[in-house]
Amino acid sequence: MCSLPRGRAARCRPWLGWLGCPLAAPPESSGQVSCSSCSSAGEEGETRKAKRGPESCQICGAGDGAQGSPSRVPKYRRGCARPLLTASRSPQGSVDCPNLEFEYGDADGHGAELAELYSYTEEPELSHNRRCFEEDFHTQVPDRRWLELARAQQKAYVMHLLDGLEVVNRDKRLRVARAILYLAQGVFGDCDNEGDVLHWSRHNSFLLYQLGTFSAFLELLNMEIENSQACSSALRKPAISLADSTELRVLLSVMYLMVENIRVEQETDPPEWKTCRETFRMELSFPVHTEEPFALLLFAMVTKFCSGHAPHFPMKKVLLLLWKVLLFTLGGFEALQAMKVRRREELGLPPLPEDSIQVVRGMRAASPPTCAIELVEQQQQQQPQQPKRSHRSRRPLMKQDSLDIYNERDPFKSDEGGVDEEENDDVEGGMEGELELVERDALVAAVPAQRLPIERVSFPKGLPWAPKVRQKDIEHFLEASRNKFIGCPWLCWELHTSLGDCCDHLWPLQETPCEVLYRAMLYNLPQYMIALLKILLAAAPTSKAKTDSINILADVLPEEMPITVLQSMKLGIDVNRHKEIIVKSISSLLLLLLKHFKLNHIYQFEYVSQHLVFANCIPLILKFFNQNIMSYITAKNSISVLDYPHCTVCDLPELTAESLEAGDNNQFCWRNLFSCINLLRILNKLTKWKHSRTMMLVVFKSAPILKRALKVKQAMMQLYVLKLLKIQTKYLGRQWRKSNMKTMSAIYQKVRHRMNDDWAYGNDIDARPWDFQAEECTLRANIEAFNSRRYDKPQDSEFAPVDNCLQSVLGQRLELPEDFHYSYELWLEREVFSQPIRWEELLHCQ
Repeated sequence: MCSLPRGRAARCRPWLGWLGCPLAAPPESSGQVSCSSCSSAGEEGETRKAKRGPESCQICGAGDGAQGSPSRVPKYRRGCARPLLTASRSPQGSVDCPNLEFEYGDADGHGAELAELYSYTEEPELSHNRRCFEEDFHTQVPDRRWLELARAQQKAYVMHLLDGLEVVNRDKRLRVARAILYLAQGVFGDCDNEGDVLHWSRHNSFLLYQLGTFSAFLELLNMEIENSQACSSALRKPAISLADSTELRVLLSVMYLMVENIRVEQETDPPEWKTCRETFRMELSFPVHTEEPFALLLFAMVTKFCSGHAPHFPMKKVLLLLWKVLLFTLGGFEALQAMKVRRREELGLPPLPEDSIQVVRGMRAASPPTCAIELVEQQQQQQPQQPKRSHRSRRPLMKQDSLDIYNERDPFKSDEGGVDEEENDDVEGGMEGELELVERDALVAAVPAQRLPIERVSFPKGLPWAPKVRQKDIEHFLEASRNKFIGCPWLCWELHTSLGDCCDHLWPLQETPCEVLYRAMLYNLPQYMIALLKILLAAAPTSKAKTDSINILADVLPEEMPITVLQSMKLGIDVNRHKEIIVKSISSLLLLLLKHFKLNHIYQFEYVSQHLVFANCIPLILKFFNQNIMSYITAKNSISVLDYPHCTVCDLPELTAESLEAGDNNQFCWRNLFSCINLLRILNKLTKWKHSRTMMLVVFKSAPILKRALKVKQAMMQLYVLKLLKIQTKYLGRQWRKSNMKTMSAIYQKVRHRMNDDWAYGNDIDARPWDFQAEECTLRANIEAFNSRRYDKPQDSEFAPVDNCLQSVLGQRLELPEDFHYSYELWLEREVFSQPIRWEELLHCQ
């Protein structure tokens, strides 16, 4: 029974609902989904009714619109995920979460990135590759090892292997490809430790590229993609396994190892390797032998897989290779920052005030807000009976936002006025309903000796961020100044003379790798984005298996299913690891595309962003975070003794259920934390300065989901969570702000301040909800005009109008080949003198 006085409990009713207090209203479900088919409703909880749009979901094909019914999302039970860190309770009831020593970067360590290419089910194929190499190598070079050969002998043997790729027999060609794969894997049979394997893997990758191996494998990859027999065979099978994608996996593995080994720079690299790296980057960036860059071929494989025409494609390897190709050709975060600095210098702009990633690395993670349920439990234990007392007069509130009036009749807001409605099922100690109320004595007794210990943090007097001002802010300021003091709405005549200066400084179109990629992706870009989000949905830990969903486990499931408990545990870990790697690769390549397109041209960035929003990317990311995010980040879905290259040079111990359950000793999973930060950055880029998309965060009730993510004590992740909470604070109402004062304080302490940004209230004139639709329509029209003006191809020459005017035809200047004068007389005889032309009729023809 609730121990609160009825008057106090009545005032606290909005946030007591989920505590189970009998004085409060029944709790409501608050899960968010992109559509009713993307994630089925939970077994418990009621489905909230909402208006549905006429569009169908582009991810799963269901008949829901982007604003589908926000049903309750069932919690995902990770069968083989073993979190290392548990949210242990202190005697005072708080949740103890350690700081995570995580350094954000372009990718993980070199060895870890190579290890994630292989699934544990592919382990027997490593020895198969070695046998294929040694059987052929000993016939060509008897009584010698690869490490003992001179460079000329190594080149001669590689050329012999490349000749073997030209044979017609498919099995012989596959054995030669496996031998080349063994070379790219570092000839681990001749090495003694992991360092030697990685060294020879890089050495052989440069050697293979210099001899044209990548081009040869690219031709074989095109043959396998167009292999209709393999596609039809996979479509007829009820269950697809590793055996259906053997050739593709071998080809993609060789290409991935070459791209990753050549991409990574080391100080000890010889000059010829640096030259090879730049040549390889140019070859991947610009189409040389084909009409499209290599990344577009991989995008086409993704769309073909998602359309159901090629279910045997190994998607994990395709996505990893696509991510590394984009990272290699476009550049990582450091290269992106260098490009920003260089372009600002070229345009005469002031230098950037800071590098965001470098600033975040120096920030300290904040303690998450105290959970309301823990404080209530502690209060009930310490003081079970609270004496009644008269109501205290409320404090005079400050001026509230003008949007609060609109929030009272906002159809998207719940009856509780924006308080957290998330139930706390399996996230013990969640962060809903903080007790930083204006009337603090409503629930917490004033007992100084029994208060929770508060971590004292000495914050600097200023933020690490330089303040920013938008051009729009300056325009509003000038317009308001003129109307207020001068009343002159037009501009002075000097500003009109700047038109000539603008014409003198037209920005030329540069043929950069990003520009080439966008032009190649343009006409199929919506399909590419939808396909990536479909795979991301299937790999999300909160998704349930459905009969109509795509099968992303084709390159991890063995031909024979496990029959023992140990084999089942190993396969379960492998499947979870497989999904985590897919999420990591998709989140990374989407973030790379958004950042590079934004630097290249803002409308390219907006075009990709709009199609991600239309494909329900925002609710999909929110659904991803609607889980026990701490368990996901600390999950140990890896078996270190089976990781490459450790498994190739060390004797494998006997695996037991206890050793699999114990896992490694890492504090967190690097790829999972990396994926979470990338998804938060994508969500921030999609919603930044877009009020209609910010309203989607409010409609799908993202505030409690994002607040739970603050439990992860990592500065960069907390920063982007606070950014997402900041942009929607003005729409959540005053009750939410009163109940979440600690979160509001964290936003003030961590996030950049902007001029005239009244983010905590609703005084922004651009935040009016009736302008949202017009804003998106205007942006879409501008994007279409940009693409039409810059990239539209002329119509087919067969349907082009014919110019019948004799004067214009004779006036055209024709470019003749250089050797035309050698056969000029022969051409006159064949085309002019021998043709019966009636010149008089031709000249008088109208």
